[in-house]
Amino acid sequence: MNEPTDELALPHAIALTWGVAARPQRGPKRELSIERIVETAISIADADGLAAVSMSRVATALGFTTMSLYRYVTSKDDLLLLMQDGVLDATPPEPADDSGWRIQLRQWVLFTIALYRKHPWYGEIPVSGVPMTPNNLRIVDSGLRCLRDTRLTDQEKMATILLASSWAKGVGGIEHDLAVSTARTGDPGRAQGAPYLAALRELVTEELFPHLYPVLASGAYTDEEYDDFAFGLERLLDGIGVYIDGNGEHRPDEYRATLEESELYVKDKKVREAAKARRDAEKALREARKREREALVSARERAERAVR
Repeated sequence: MNEPTDELALPHAIALTWGVAARPQRGPKRELSIERIVETAISIADADGLAAVSMSRVATALGFTTMSLYRYVTSKDDLLLLMQDGVLDATPPEPADDSGWRIQLRQWVLFTIALYRKHPWYGEIPVSGVPMTPNNLRIVDSGLRCLRDTRLTDQEKMATILLASSWAKGVGGIEHDLAVSTARTGDPGRAQGAPYLAALRELVTEELFPHLYPVLASGAYTDEEYDDFAFGLERLLDGIGVYIDGNGEHRPDEYRATLEESELYVKDKKVREAAKARRDAEKALREARKREREALVSARERAERAVR
């Protein structure tokens, strides 16, 4: 039996996902429900993006007044949370128990990316806290299942799931942005920079970008054939595997020290100015070396002409 919402002390929208919140006793003549509201909102977001979702738009699509919706969903923030949980109403793959954590976690990550591909707007919903809705927790549970036979502690398992899901969200977000760009321009190659490659090769010089220059020259910078995301996922799994095998080390002190140093670069004006001065000096040095090389070439040519 469901307990009263106040005893569970859950926010209203989360209580709705668990089915333990009080629902309206009387609705409009044609029955309206939270399920219909959420399904309609998801359909609107799938078709026109998350920005198109509003209480009035959903109400119009359902043929009701906006006030009718507020009897079921008290705010747009609640609606977004319900949409998020609705999207996650899917069954993750269940690999064979003997397939090993790596195969299972790979499938879990790819399943997560598939959710972003099906509902590209999903990643735009702000993260408001730890997962608390039932479908979201089922996804977490299925991720933990992949790691059940490893030597990781409970905290390390949760950290691993956060790492993997964050990577999946990043991939989903990039794919979404590229898809929007392609849809807007109608040119898939433009998102990869193909029309501007010749200009980039003129602007990206070895002096200004010593490490990017050879990558651009080789064609790797705009290589559409190479699967960057597959490479990234496998390297992510490699790193997790090193730690699981006992060859990695958790170094929170180094992390915090580096984070504090990075924040100094962002916050402290003098540090930023010093960093800019260093970059300017490096640029001046590169330009001086370029002029030196040009002078040497010119001197060599003059010497050759004098010999002739």
